[in-house]
Amino acid sequence: MNFRRGRVSDVPEINLIPFIDVLLVIIIFLMLTTTYAKFSGLEINLPTADASKQKEQPEEVSVTVTPAGQVLINKTPLAEVSVEAISQALRRAVGDAKDPVVVINADAKATHQSVIDVMQAAQLAGYPRISFATQSPR
Repeated sequence: MNFRRGRVSDVPEINLIPFIDVLLVIIIFLMLTTTYAKFSGLEINLPTADASKQKEQPEEVSVTVTPAGQVLINKTPLAEVSVEAISQALRRAVGDAKDPVVVINADAKATHQSVIDVMQAAQLAGYPRISFATQSPR
């Protein structure tokens, strides 16, 4: 039974305009939030040199600072840990070597002040070349 004689039923349509609007908003959002990586490919040729290896290694003085604050110079413990005492011990350890490198092996739990004292002692002794020893994490 068709009670709607004479009425033509509307054909359902899909309205694409709201769909396009949503897609444009998504594209704009993706464009704004995407990080672009820019890789520059600058190729350079580094110069080469025919230099022989240095025959004489610089003199190294190993200074160890323990967590308790004790200072060891070339594995010899010092009785006193003042800046002046460390400086004198450094001069004795270096002897007549030219331009030595002071390598500080400080424990991770050593106080900051004890490391600074060793650095001041090296400066007082006239040894400006200081290096810190580290280890790689396991």
